[in-house]
Amino acid sequence: MFTRAFFTTLMVGFLAVGCASKKPNNSQDAGADGADGANSGLTLELSGDSDSNTAGGLQTVFFDFNSSNLGSSAKQKLDENANFLKSNKTVDIQVEGHADERGGRQYNLALGERRAKTVRDYLVARGVEAKRISTISYGNERPVAEGHDESAWSKNRRANFVVTAK
Repeated sequence: MFTRAFFTTLMVGFLAVGCASKKPNNSQDAGADGADGANSGLTLELSGDSDSNTAGGLQTVFFDFNSSNLGSSAKQKLDENANFLKSNKTVDIQVEGHADERGGRQYNLALGERRAKTVRDYLVARGVEAKRISTISYGNERPVAEGHDESAWSKNRRANFVVTAK
């Protein structure tokens, strides 16, 4: 008797779970909408970031050692980022400045801050509203690549983007 009652309860539970309604597909949750409302097919999540490709079309930019100057590759990516932000006017971002493990804590925090501000200033010069962009520095505290060589260091000298509003 116990087995039959248990089995019946279990089946009712499976049916209830199977019949549960699904969350409607909202294109703003699933992807980035352009100004024309067309979904570009990119993942855009609140708190999504460019390091993990969950910040729509925003791309992480990289820096040379001990520098906050933008190279041609970084400028090209930032031009694309500016276009994305101008087409997605409800998206606000935080630019995170990072450094590799070399240098002291205070030095790396200051370098990360200069990198984040350089990126913000570049985007503002390209027509993105300054009020939509905040900055923070993590210095060398949040590496994306582990290791103690140029291969790892070059990936950690970056400014990445986090979606703070969409």
